[in-house]
Amino acid sequence: MPNNRRDFLKKAALGSAALTVGGILPGFSAKSYRNIAGSNERITIGMIGVNSRGLALAENLTGQKNCRIIHVSDVDTRAAEKCIASVTKLTGERPSATPDFRKALEDKQLDAVFIATPDHWHAPAALIAMKAGKNVYLEKPCSHNPREGEILIEAAKKYGKTLQMGNQRRSWPNIIRAIDEIKSGTIGKPYFGKSWYTNQRLPIGFGKEAPVPEWLNWDLWQGPAPRKAFHDNYVHYNWHWFWNWGTGEALNNGTHMMDILRWGMGVDFPVKVSSNGGRYHYKDDWETPDTQVISMDFKEGFSMTWEGRSCNPREIEGSSVGAMFYGEKGSLLITANNGYTLYDQAGKEIKKTGDQEKIDARNPASPAQQLDALHIQNFFGAISKGTPLNSDISSGHKSIVLVQLGNIAQRVGHSLEINPDNGHILHDSQAAKLWSREYEKGWEMTL
Repeated sequence: MPNNRRDFLKKAALGSAALTVGGILPGFSAKSYRNIAGSNERITIGMIGVNSRGLALAENLTGQKNCRIIHVSDVDTRAAEKCIASVTKLTGERPSATPDFRKALEDKQLDAVFIATPDHWHAPAALIAMKAGKNVYLEKPCSHNPREGEILIEAAKKYGKTLQMGNQRRSWPNIIRAIDEIKSGTIGKPYFGKSWYTNQRLPIGFGKEAPVPEWLNWDLWQGPAPRKAFHDNYVHYNWHWFWNWGTGEALNNGTHMMDILRWGMGVDFPVKVSSNGGRYHYKDDWETPDTQVISMDFKEGFSMTWEGRSCNPREIEGSSVGAMFYGEKGSLLITANNGYTLYDQAGKEIKKTGDQEKIDARNPASPAQQLDALHIQNFFGAISKGTPLNSDISSGHKSIVLVQLGNIAQRVGHSLEINPDNGHILHDSQAAKLWSREYEKGWEMTL
């Protein structure tokens, strides 16, 4: 954007810091929470992928005063029309329908894009956007495979753009306080971290090859992924469970809690990773595990695990999702809400803090809209005035690699030795092939 516009955004951004770590915002009707920021010069946004999570993000953005959505891009014309209608109703401003997001990137007025496509598009779309000079808010996971994350780190440096990953709990006030408790030694040295996610997903059946629906651009939907014929059980959500496009429950939901464990324990990459599980509950086309336990050891002398159960909703510690730190002097529990509980070494609860509002961790589109606004405003602050990102791409990549390595171990059927300096797989050519992926010809990620 022109220098005068960039300078104005930086000067005006003082108003956009109205969100503080003192608590969450009440109400969050479109009218009330559009006042969370006071800038008269708004950051212009392009939405990329608006069927589910992207629609929720777009509606979230309509409530924030310091931005405006000017482009909506989706290969599903129905999803695009629904999003455009919602944004228009909530703001009185109608964004342009730009089915191919690459055309939207040609708009010099566009400051940033929000990417909420299927996983196989996340890193390629972010790279294309940064090459076009746009800032990027990238929903988790930041990559389909580890090599893509490395490329994004290089790209953010090369093109000098702001790139934030959507692991929103990095901006939740009481989660930040919980991590501070751990780092200050409240539970002593943490030596074991346990995280989990449970749900009750239904079978997806055995899909049949079918004509591509008239509302879907199937070729652009596949984009960088090797081409497959359209089947009637791929689109929408079920792509998560196919390796060609998705990353399974481990990256779909394990990302959030494994990120919290890595953050609290202050580590980067492990030295050993293993995974056990499989597709147990139903017989269908689902390829990724519906039941999985990923375990990892770190050179610092402790371990972490993630347990995913896609087809059994029995909760752990009273929550469908969570992370527990076990330390020398006690334990700390983080569950679905913006809060935490401290226990002494005998297991007695000694402190509990958090917001009363219930977070629906199983909601695939918008589990915590008002808290997401904090993360979004952190992104806007980084663009406008250089505020440090709560989840820059380097940090996001490290957390994503933890569960990506778990998936690789699952797919090759044995544990992996890992270089703790960069996360790369050691002495295993079979597993190392999954560090990257095959791309459709002409769609390779290059800087």
